[in-house]
Amino acid sequence: MYLVDASAWVTLVESKGAHRDAITSLIRERGHSLGALDLTLYEVGNAVGVKQGNADEASRVIRLIHRCCRDRILAVDPELLDSALGHAVEHGLTAYDAAYVAAARRFGLTLVSTDIADLVSKGLAITPDAAV
Repeated sequence: MYLVDASAWVTLVESKGAHRDAITSLIRERGHSLGALDLTLYEVGNAVGVKQGNADEASRVIRLIHRCCRDRILAVDPELLDSALGHAVEHGLTAYDAAYVAAARRFGLTLVSTDIADLVSKGLAITPDAAV
């Protein structure tokens, strides 16, 4: 099972995104085995709805996350947050990115991200291309 972070979901709305085809394939082929964090919904809403000014597109992606992940939208709890803060300090990550790392490790999932600099290059995640 894969834990897909917000950066990968946001790639769906980028017309020239480097990983757009791969994330689309991953959703089509393995949508039943994808998970997300509850904070992913807010991150996608912020990145697409607020920063890109496209609330309709943000809602579309958020609905897609719900359809794909269903009961695999994981809640951030105090223990996960504690673990995330440890990963943030250890790897120089934001608390948001570290929450994905903590959840992936806690639940034995592979983290999928397009955040090359902070996650993939440090061996904490794989790209959508590697997951397909």
